[in-house]
Amino acid sequence: MALFDLPLEELRGYRSLSAEPADFDAFWTKTLDDAREHDLDARFERVDSALASVQVHDVTFAGFGGHPVKGWLVLPAGTREQVPVVVEFLGYGGGRGLPHTHLLWASAGFAHFVMDTRGQGSGWANGDTADPVGSAPAVPGYLTRGIEDPHEFYYRRVFTDAVRAVEAARAHPLTDASRTAAVGMSQGGGVALAVGGLVPDLVAIAPDVPFMCDFPRATTFTDRPPYREVGDYLRTHRGRTEQAARTLAYFDGVHFAARGRAPALFSAAMEDQTCPPSTVFAAFNAYAHEDKQIEVYDFNDHEGGGPFQEAVQLRWLPGRLTA
Repeated sequence: MALFDLPLEELRGYRSLSAEPADFDAFWTKTLDDAREHDLDARFERVDSALASVQVHDVTFAGFGGHPVKGWLVLPAGTREQVPVVVEFLGYGGGRGLPHTHLLWASAGFAHFVMDTRGQGSGWANGDTADPVGSAPAVPGYLTRGIEDPHEFYYRRVFTDAVRAVEAARAHPLTDASRTAAVGMSQGGGVALAVGGLVPDLVAIAPDVPFMCDFPRATTFTDRPPYREVGDYLRTHRGRTEQAARTLAYFDGVHFAARGRAPALFSAAMEDQTCPPSTVFAAFNAYAHEDKQIEVYDFNDHEGGGPFQEAVQLRWLPGRLTA
């Protein structure tokens, strides 16, 4: 795919037209307060992963509604003192998979907490967390589940799970709660961005080619899923465009970015039709913390930088986690 979005010099000044709801902060404060009425009940069960360099714990904690959410905690083998923790959120359709696929951050000397995504985990990696909440008729996928009402929207549950995942990661005696970072790619990047706006004391976030940013542009600019799910829904449910836009505004990464309190490392890919670069730059340009940077991959699609971006993170993140 040839370059299709705005030129880079225009992207660096691009601003989203997404309108922030007047009660955005009140909505999320009430959501998280309700979640915290349930005991976090973070449980860590040591498992035999057949890996000599790490120790692995099967994690269960209470997310939105007190629903059980799974995860992995991967620590460097022999860890006896507290270490910084990297909390990772996963891409669309995938689950936590198997422990041996999560070795990067433990190999760098950190604790690595991987949150399973409720109701997903049947695409590119298996998952173990159900979503016990139903919804009105929706397009296959997740982006239109509960889109009629922000209180019922699927990602209200996921973002709440993610905040609780940070709390669960910090609950383990070998993690240093004061040195916590959030990372993720695509959907995981969008979740990391939301967590960065909802958790006030992270030391860093690293959203790669993040999904769920600048919904007004994304849902009208690309034909690729997942954003296309919204258009397909509205094609059938005529007359609900304003209602859907109102719901999505509570989950737009642009508004979470405006509340970002930690240093941030973004990435964007100029040929990315899944999360177009303008939508990523909309969040980056709105990001509130002055310590922010973005890596741009000129001729890449949604794979972005892949291992090259991981290499950038391995140089950038330790300086924040160990400062």
